[in-house]
Amino acid sequence: MALLMTGRGFRNDLERHGALALFAPLEGGFETRLLRRMRAAGYASQLTSARGLGDVEAFLLGSHGIRPPHLGHHSVGREAAVGEVQLVAPQLASQLLGDAPILLWLLEGQVLSEAELTALVTLTGSHPRLRLVVELGGSRVLRWQPLADVLAS
Repeated sequence: MALLMTGRGFRNDLERHGALALFAPLEGGFETRLLRRMRAAGYASQLTSARGLGDVEAFLLGSHGIRPPHLGHHSVGREAAVGEVQLVAPQLASQLLGDAPILLWLLEGQVLSEAELTALVTLTGSHPRLRLVVELGGSRVLRWQPLADVLAS
């Protein structure tokens, strides 16, 4: 692991492409360094897991409804068998209020389907302040490439 990492090349690639696929060594350390460098460059960042995203645009940018998990036999009264729908605020709501560029860092991105990754790429195209890093797996050395190139291959 490099002792000094400026993150300048990473930031330039992220600003040029909008969405990057990241492959980092499994022992970790690189991700937090890059995240710190991006925060120091003025990015409002959010670190979250890709598991359970569902509809990507609704989960990140729109208020959406969720139901509590089904826990067995319940009455089917007015709440149905699984309970009332609860409205949840968008995941990026607090960052959308400011003027700073937004960095969304998704862990465990290998669980996302090709359609979900494509939706993420189009999301960064439609929202110019949004930048996206998806960790797609491990590697012996830190490397990244545009997410659109990963989808094309």
